[in-house]
Amino acid sequence: MGLVLYRKYRPQKFSEVVGQEHVVRTLTNALSQGMISHAYLFCGPRGSGKTTVARLLAKAINCEDHSSFEPCNKCSSCLEIMENRSMDLVEIDAASNRGIDDIKELREGVRFAPAKLKRKVFILDEAHQLSKDAANALLKTLEEPPSHVVFILATTEAHKMIPTIVSRCQRFDFRKLTVPEIIKRLEIIAKNEKIKLDKSALELLALNADGAIRDAEGLLNQVLTFSGISGKEKEITAEDIKDLLGLVEIRTVSQMAGLLVDKKAGEAIKFLNEMMDKGVDLQEFTKSLMDYFRQMLVLKMAGAGEYESSLVTGLTREEFQSLKVQAEKAQTDSLRKLLDLLIDAENRMRYASIPQLPLELVIAEVCGVV
Repeated sequence: MGLVLYRKYRPQKFSEVVGQEHVVRTLTNALSQGMISHAYLFCGPRGSGKTTVARLLAKAINCEDHSSFEPCNKCSSCLEIMENRSMDLVEIDAASNRGIDDIKELREGVRFAPAKLKRKVFILDEAHQLSKDAANALLKTLEEPPSHVVFILATTEAHKMIPTIVSRCQRFDFRKLTVPEIIKRLEIIAKNEKIKLDKSALELLALNADGAIRDAEGLLNQVLTFSGISGKEKEITAEDIKDLLGLVEIRTVSQMAGLLVDKKAGEAIKFLNEMMDKGVDLQEFTKSLMDYFRQMLVLKMAGAGEYESSLVTGLTREEFQSLKVQAEKAQTDSLRKLLDLLIDAENRMRYASIPQLPLELVIAEVCGVV
């Protein structure tokens, strides 16, 4: 069975890591100077590369080739880690091993010297989920760590970590990736897999990954499975992506936005009911409508010149022109009020016995019917 894309293309060198240059630069400088800390804290959103960089750091620390800060990926130490058969690299999921007994077991393992590698590395994922007693037990180990041990704690919620643990670690903050960075990575994967993806399909995947490269690679994997094709047979288009993700057509969203901007309540209600008859997911539609009006608001505030060149919109030139025309008609305060109403409607829609009612109320208020 082939590996899923995000595992198959997990970076094996620091130079392959996308979007975390500030983290990579600091770590590689430290490796070059032999300044290895006993404990690291990697903070940041899911899918931003925390565990990947943790494994790279484990390899670099234990690599037998000292000619570079990059792991050689050829020595026995690197190969053991890459093939997940090293006894000295211990990965623990704190979400399911969060109790005091689990940490006591970890502390017992810390006492023993590495079986083969130079240093034993413990990667503790979702470290903020440790219980209070377990966190305090870990703290004792971090205060007096053996010289042969390195801890790498990863968390998506750094504010939940107890300050005494944070103070004993070197902290690195990972960030969400930008759309162009994700597109660049997907292009490399598509080329290696001999997959044909048009530009709009790449943009759509990147936009729906919400800054997480792992999610983008997972979505690409889903598209390949869903399409049941090889890249040699057919080019994957934005339509294929929309079919899989159940995304609402931007033209539909633009049409509804135009009716709201023009305050055509009757036509907007009729249009909404037509979408209901076609089986459109109203919650997804509301999310898309919110994003469309958010972009309209940003366009009003930032100005078209700078914003037009940005990939953040994910719109074609024709779609962008339509958005710009609508933005010229709308007032900034009206857009802010509309977004507040849509946020409220999306929340109420989850419990509404008549699914379209919250949106109908938004239409009525925006168009001045009530």
